Amino acid sequence: MKAWLQRVSQASVTVDGETVSAIGQGLLVLLGVTHTDTEADAKKIAEKIPLLRIFEDEQGLMNRSLIDIGGSVIIVSQFTLYADTAKGRRPSFVQAARPELANPLYERVVALLRETLGPERVGTGRFQTDMKVSLVNDGPVSIELRTDA
Repeated sequence: MKAWLQRVSQASVTVDGETVSAIGQGLLVLLGVTHTDTEADAKKIAEKIPLLRIFEDEQGLMNRSLIDIGGSVIIVSQFTLYADTAKGRRPSFVQAARPELANPLYERVVALLRETLGPERVGTGRFQTDMKVSLVNDGPVSIELRTDA
């Protein structure tokens, strides 16, 4: 499982002109699932995201977590994190899990984050839809998390 975290001052997800999630300070998380991912991978990612110290403290050091700052998160499923560009000019997505595996694991990560942060602080996109994601990357800070590393 891969998660691409972007520290944001604001972010939103729109589907068919409707804003389905919007947050202020926090994280926009793009989540990719591969064939070998399990419930253990979902748990590992969901435990790490709220505790990762990537927000600045009073001295300007990245020493505070999402929990510490009372921030929110939007988590969006994104199979393209598993794009393989090694050959040719068109990416291959064969490493991305099929929806019947990816969606339950994505939903599990969302559920675990809601248990930790509270449901009002965890927004989502809509699985398998064309989404418009807007964000103001704060820093910019962008960090990859992987369960296979």
